[in-house]
Amino acid sequence: MGAAFFYHLTRHPVDVTLSMLLSKARGAGWRVAVRGTDLGRLHWLDEKLWVGHEADFLPHGLTGGQYDMDQPILLTTLPEAANNPQCVMCVDGADITADEIAELDRVCVLFDGNDPEALDRARQQWKTLKDAGASAQYWSQADGNWEMKAEI
Repeated sequence: MGAAFFYHLTRHPVDVTLSMLLSKARGAGWRVAVRGTDLGRLHWLDEKLWVGHEADFLPHGLTGGQYDMDQPILLTTLPEAANNPQCVMCVDGADITADEIAELDRVCVLFDGNDPEALDRARQQWKTLKDAGASAQYWSQADGNWEMKAEI
C-alpha cells in the first residue's frame, strides 16, 4: 500500500521541485506518471524537463506518442497512464483517489502555496483522502528545507 506525499511549494516553482522528485523516484527504480489537468501546461513542463545539465537529464515523454508505454516518465492528463507507473505525481490540482494510492508505491501531490485556489484544492484532496482512509504526509519547505509537518 502506497502513500500520498503532499508538497507545499513556497520556495521553488513546480518545475524545479518536480525535477527533484522525479530524480528521486527514478533513483528508486520507479516508472512515473506526471498527471496534470491541462495538456498545454504539460507541454510547458515537458520543455522544462528537457533543459538543464546533461547529468540531470530525465528521460520522459508527453502522452500521445508512439512509445508511451516505454517511457520511464510520462506526462499525461489521463488517469490510466500507458507506462504502468509505480509512482504518480499530480500537479495543478489533478485528481488522485485512495484506491489508486493503494495500488501505487508513491503518490506526490505538488501545489503552489502562493496560490489560494491551489491551497484550497490541496486541503480538499487531503480531507478526501483522509476520509477514505488513505495514508498521507504533508511536507513543507517553509524553513528552506523539506520537513514533514503532518501524517495520517
